[in-house]
Amino acid sequence: MITEVTAVNFRQNLGEMISQVQYRSDSIVINKDGKPVAVLVDAELFARIRRMRERFDALSRRIAEAYADVPVEQGMAEIDAAVVRERQPRKPRPKNRRPRERQPRKRQP
Repeated sequence: MITEVTAVNFRQNLGEMISQVQYRSDSIVINKDGKPVAVLVDAELFARIRRMRERFDALSRRIAEAYADVPVEQGMAEIDAAVVRERQPRKPRPKNRRPRERQPRKRQP
């Protein structure tokens, strides 16, 4: 569950909120002046987020290296074209089967 609290409320109830995160795996969004400024999450979730960020950074570096020699304008044009292609509605796949004609059954005496 995700709970939103003010910074003042968080400061006043820190111990209780740490227990809430630790034992119930809840997350707490801390707001200041009505805007989120921080989030308290359990250590396991934070470790997963950190690993995902490391993998994302590594992938970003590989992409940057692969396209280092491509002019920015050309790269952006390729990205824009790919986005347009992906956003187009997909055509339904044609059915390869034709309806089978029913043959009248022969009666046996």
